[in-house]
This record gives sequence, C-alpha cells and structure tokens, in this order.
Amino acid sequence: MGEQTRTRHGYPVVRTISTRWEDEDVYGHVNNVVYYSYFDTAVNGYLIEATGTDIRRLDAYGVVAETGCQFRRELRFPLDVEAGLKVTKLGRSSVVYEIALFQGDHAEPAAVGRFVHVYVTGAERAVTPVPELIREVLEPLVG
Repeated sequence: MGEQTRTRHGYPVVRTISTRWEDEDVYGHVNNVVYYSYFDTAVNGYLIEATGTDIRRLDAYGVVAETGCQFRRELRFPLDVEAGLKVTKLGRSSVVYEIALFQGDHAEPAAVGRFVHVYVTGAERAVTPVPELIREVLEPLVG
C-alpha cells in the first residue's frame, strides 16, 4: 500500500456499504475493527454479484490469509461508505485486493486496506487454484 494519491476513479469497482448504529464506538466514530468487515463485505459482495453464484457453494473458496489497514480519517454513522476495489495481484491460488474506503465528499480515502484470499478446497483446506469463475471476474480488476 504505497503513498500515491488514491481517488474513487482509481478503482474499477465501487460498492456502497451502509454504516450501522452499532458500528460506532464510545468515541463517536466507526471502530477500527469494523473497517475489516467493510473490506470483507466489499470483496465477497462483488464476487457474488459478478459471478451470479453463491460462492460458498463452489468447490474452492477464499480464506483470508492476511489483512492490513492504513487509517487516515474517521468514518461516521449514518453516512454510507463507498468501497473502491481493485486487485493488485492475481496469483495461481491467491488474490491480493486493495480496498479504499471513502465517505462523503472527501476525494481521498478514509482508509486503505490490503486483503489476501488464498483458495482452498472443502474440509481438508488444501491450497488449490483460484476457480476459473472467480478468475474471470477478477481479471478486469487487476491494476
């Protein structure tokens, strides 16, 4: 996650996520752990909509192997969050996402996250290639 300027236009997909009353903590801003929920919601919501498939029913699924976040500004309820999504690496069995969280009229993100999925098979969780259906909807996001 470099320091280059990021705007909504730098992300091929932007998804809207509604904040909830419970997202704020006693300090009056969205708690840091909730940002990770927004990352997860943006990635998996996109995969479900783009593939037209309940991704939980595929033979292989992505487990979160790594996350990170640069917090730059507070998010607040009740304003919606726009999550910009792109893929920074599409490997054989893993995907690295960058997710930027925007709110209101701010041009730059309130947070920028790194989210890594490693694809595994069912109960044995053996590492396996990214399913072709998933790869097809992720290739346009690589940048």
